[in-house]
Formats: sequence, structure tokens, C-alpha cells
Amino acid sequence: MKSAYPKIFEPITIKRTTIKNRIAMTPMGTNYGETSGEMSNRHMNYYSLRAKGGVGLIILENANIEYPVGSNGTSQIRIDHDSFMPRYYQLVENLHKNGATVAIQINHAGASASSARTGMETVSSSNIPTKAGGETPRPMTKEEIITTVKKYGEAAKRVQAIGFDAIEIHCGHSYLMSQFISPYYNKRTDEFGGSVENRLRFPRMVLEEVRKNVGPWFPIIVRISAEERVPGGNTLEDTLEYLEYLDEFVDMYDVSCGLNPSLQYQIDSNFLPDGWRSYMARAVKDKFKKPVINAGNYRDPKVVEKVLESGDVDIVGMGRGLIAEPNWVKKVENGEEDLLRKCISCNVGCAGNRIGVNRPIRCTVNPAVPEGDVYKALKVNKNCNVVVVGAGTAGMEAACTAAEVGCNVFVLEKNDHIGGLSTFISDLPSKSRMKDFPKYLEARAARLKNLYIFLNTEATVDKIKQFKPDIIVNSTGSVPLVPPIKGLKENIDAGNVNTIFGMINNVNAGKYPEEACQGKKVVAFLSIQPDNFFRRQTAVRIGGMGMEISFIPFFSELICYHRFFCSPFLFASIRAPTPGASSCDSRLNTFHALIVV
Repeated sequence: MKSAYPKIFEPITIKRTTIKNRIAMTPMGTNYGETSGEMSNRHMNYYSLRAKGGVGLIILENANIEYPVGSNGTSQIRIDHDSFMPRYYQLVENLHKNGATVAIQINHAGASASSARTGMETVSSSNIPTKAGGETPRPMTKEEIITTVKKYGEAAKRVQAIGFDAIEIHCGHSYLMSQFISPYYNKRTDEFGGSVENRLRFPRMVLEEVRKNVGPWFPIIVRISAEERVPGGNTLEDTLEYLEYLDEFVDMYDVSCGLNPSLQYQIDSNFLPDGWRSYMARAVKDKFKKPVINAGNYRDPKVVEKVLESGDVDIVGMGRGLIAEPNWVKKVENGEEDLLRKCISCNVGCAGNRIGVNRPIRCTVNPAVPEGDVYKALKVNKNCNVVVVGAGTAGMEAACTAAEVGCNVFVLEKNDHIGGLSTFISDLPSKSRMKDFPKYLEARAARLKNLYIFLNTEATVDKIKQFKPDIIVNSTGSVPLVPPIKGLKENIDAGNVNTIFGMINNVNAGKYPEEACQGKKVVAFLSIQPDNFFRRQTAVRIGGMGMEISFIPFFSELICYHRFFCSPFLFASIRAPTPGASSCDSRLNTFHALIVV
């Protein structure tokens, strides 16, 4: 309830702009824009849903100030021409009606652009790619730098004229400003490289031009990577030094972290706790006495309240958390914390879609990111019985959706709990957030009087017929992929070799006592790809038990590992290896266990 979280719902004023609460939607690319650079209707609905959900400050995703050279993403929005202003005006007007304060991030991608998309050579401070395997950019000339400074000023003038309440300049995350600020990228020897003052010359010129165009009372937010977390990059101490060259133009800092090579800290990985970056924001706030926004895996309102109360952070930023749950603020305000559909930090539908395969963002736990729950306005017009087989997350989502449109829903689950693989996998190290989704589904189902869950119930044909179903939903889940290798399935069935599920079960059942594990060696056979999720999680679990783990990629040495699986010493239990292995197996004879992941 609102009274339980007084700091979350406390207004804050920046210059002459008052934000109604302490929750900000941080800028995230969506690929929802039109190919022309305009905002689409889907785009506008996406932001409107978050404003209706109670967010205090919405910072629109990065808008390109210099097209095409500064473009980032397949359908990035643009603000480099007056023709884009009317659609922004329409959006801002709508968000204001719903009580949100609205800013926009303006940006130039620099070497993070792609020549395949822009048709132009990428530019940067130097000829250093922004990530391993990235394009080698061309260093900008002084004339180009001056042109880009003017482009920032022109874009800022449009931002203010449209009716935005503030503007954010992106100076982090391996975009152009970051490519000049960071010694990791900037290898110039002229007045724009070398010393801290020189590396900050271009960003300072940009902020000075922006301030000149928006005047003294328009809030300027600067987003930074406070810790770059790359060899030779800026540390927090370095950041506190270089911000001295920008601070006179800044009204609020948006304190982030990481560059492209340290993306797991920029787009927080699942192993990072709620609010883990708050110490960075505190350091910036203490030195410059300016309000700070801070994102960093915030999900839990108790953590949000605590960090605000501590004074480390003035506004808590949520990105993926608001993709997953657009009504986060209203649900907290109304005492519906159990109905929060919390982000599980999987980075699949959001970052994976946009960055990985150039698709519009989606969400693993929210099936209607831009549209919202429009289906709830629809109701069945005759009696409809739905039987759902399996109460995993897919089955429960289907069951709740069917019940919410008026169907009579019967869920049959053979286990004694709901959640399926999500509940099971959440036993892995750093996967505890996955427990949140089944908890949300359980709370959602509990509010539906026409939804009935039968635990410890096998879905036989006779059992299903009892409910006279009009629709049957088969959601019985999946099992680990096992390579088609002779003898493997038989060894798994006999308990001599474990899948990842078997390993987790054995560990949880205490079958691998710590004293028996010390110094043992385990080989994990990778059935899909060398650097997958289970590889990392298995390594953490095995390492924590005092064992050493090695990984073998399936596709690299198929024939050798075919023989490996037929060897008698390969057992997924702690025992001495069998002597006398063949020459092909000899290098594996030192391992004490085998699992397939």
C-alpha cells in the first residue's frame, strides 16, 4: 500500500519540474519505431500503458540526432528533423494526461552503428571497435565533431518545443559520447584525446550547446557508465573526476554502468542482486550534490523503498521491470504486491530480440508488451469448459487467460505444486528470480473463482472426460535435449549418466556430500552450444561443491565422444574411474562424473 512505501510515492522537483513519485522508466530501445524514424501507434500505446500504470518519470528511448551516421538499431526513432515533431507531441500530450513527467534521451551511436544498416562507414573517437568482432570505425575529423555538436543543439531545441519536460544526453554504454570519454576507446592525440580534459572536450561542447538551446530552467539529465568494468576503462574514481568537466550543465545524473564488452553489467545479468549499483549513484550524489537516478535489477518494492530511504538514490529507474509489469507502481500503491509480474532478468525477449536478432522487443513473462491486456475486454458468449494439462508457467498462463474471459477452467497437475520447470530451475544458483513468476501466477489464479487446480492428479483420458471439455490445452512441459549418440539414452535411463535435471535432483537430495566431492573432477557434455545457460549455472553449482568441471562441446569431436559414452567408467556419481580405458578415452579417464547439459 501507499502508506507502506512513503518514499516511493514522495514527489521530487528538478528545477521547475515536479515528478509525482520516485519511479522512472529508463530509456530502452524497442524496435517499435517506423522505418522512417517516426513513432508507431504500437510504440505510443507501449509508453501510454506505463504512464497509466503510475510511472512518475518516463524517459523515451534514444532518439537519433544525426541520420544516418548516428543511427542505432533497425527502427530507431529520430529527432534530427522537424517532421518528427508532431508524433512526439501527440505522445507527450497523452502521457501528460496520465500524470507522467516525460523526458527523451537523444543520442549518436558512433561506432555502435552498423554500416549494413546505415550504408556509411561508422565513426568514433578512434579506430577501436565497440566490442570484439565489431566494425572498425573511422576517427571523426574536427569539422565532423563541430557539426555533431550543432546537431545535438538542434535536437534539444525540438525536444523543448515539442513539450517534453526534460532531456537526457547519453554519455555511456559505448555510444559516441562514451567513445570519447573512455580511454578504452579514445586513442586520439589531438585536443579531443589523451588527458581527461581533452577526452571530455567533445561531451562538454555538446552539453554547452544543449544548454544554450534549452535555457537555464529546462532539466538536463546525463546518463553515464559510472564503472566501465573493462581493462583500462574508467573506474568510479575516474568518473568522479571527469564529471567535473560536465557538472555545470547537469541537473540530474542517470547513473548506469558497463560498456559493450561488459554488457552483463550494463544490461544486468540475473546473478546481480536488486539495487546492486546504488553505491555508484551515492558516490556521484555525494560529490556533486545533484539528484541521481539509478537502475539495477530493481524488482522488489521493499528494496526500492530501502534504497530511497537511505538517500543513496533519489529516483529508482526500472527498464525491463516495466516491460514485464507496466502496472508496477499502481499495484504497489494498491497493496497488490503478490500480483506484481516481476522481471526474471532472462534478457531473452527484450535485449535478446532487439540486440540479438533485430526484432521488436517482447517479454518472457508478459505476452502483451505493447498491447496490454486487451483480451480482458472480451468474454465468451456461451458455456466453455477448458482442461489444462500441466500447471507449469505456460499452463497457468493459459488457464488464467481462459478464466479471465469467462471459461470454466480445470488444471490437472501431477506434482504437488505449480510452476513446472520454472520452480525446478530456480534451484540453480542465481536463478531464484524465476520463482517469482509461478508465485505471481498462483496469486492471479487465486482471484479467479472459475479456475480450479487439481494437484497430485494424473491427466488420464478418463479424468479429462469428467470435465466435459470444449478445449484441452496440453502444457506438459519439456525435457532436456539429448544428443542422438548410441548408448547415451540407455546410460541415462540406468542412472549412470545424468541430465542437468538429474544433477540438480541428486544435489538437492544430498547424494553428493561435500566431503566426497572435494577435489573430484566432472565432465559436462554440451548438447546444444558451448556457452549456454546451463553451462554457466552448472559450473557455479559444481564449483560450489568443491569439484572441478570441464565442458565438452558436442559438435566438435562427435566420434571421440561416441566412444566416450560407451566407456564403463563414466558415471554421474562420485566414484573412482575405471582403469584400462582406450586411447581415445584416456584423456577423460581422470574424470569422476558425467552430466549432459
